[in-house]
Amino acid sequence: MDQMNMAKLLCVYCSSSDRLDPKYYSVATEMGREMVRQGWGLVYGGGKTGLMGAVARAVKESGGHVVGVIPEFMKARELAYDAADELVTVVTMRERKLLMETRADAFVAMPGGFGTLEEIMEILTLRQLDVVRKPCVFFNQDGFYDDLLRLFDRMLAEKFFKPSNLDLFRVAVTVPEVFAQIEAAAGAKAEPKWFETR
Repeated sequence: MDQMNMAKLLCVYCSSSDRLDPKYYSVATEMGREMVRQGWGLVYGGGKTGLMGAVARAVKESGGHVVGVIPEFMKARELAYDAADELVTVVTMRERKLLMETRADAFVAMPGGFGTLEEIMEILTLRQLDVVRKPCVFFNQDGFYDDLLRLFDRMLAEKFFKPSNLDLFRVAVTVPEVFAQIEAAAGAKAEPKWFETR
């Protein structure tokens, strides 16, 4: 376990819903297993439900290290994954996001709702501002993020951001590709700061 404590940590943003199509839980389980095979531990929102719980259980059952970060009000509702190797309790959602961002070596957004979008968009904003320089991947399972990616294209076409913004993230359509994209992003030349090309 000491070796696993030293593992790089992948921050996974995803749904906490238990009402999804079974295919999403199946792939979340695959994601957790593949993380351990690739030498990654997990840092995530600390929940036991939905895709969050599926990923965490798969990492734990595969011998990986799980770091959960959960606000007290969620823990009080018995939503926490108590089997996590580290379960950090915070007061606010902002503290939660900051701790996850700090502990993570890379980020992946699996399918999710408002919370998932809010979290990954904050990371992209920090990458744009050159505050965060860690790989960021959208896992576009079954085209889940197609409409969002089209919105990004429209933002670019209408000059709401520069072409370099599209280099701040990568897209994967299979679980193994997530890790290939993380490695590719980690090895890529650093993007220019947004303010260098005004």
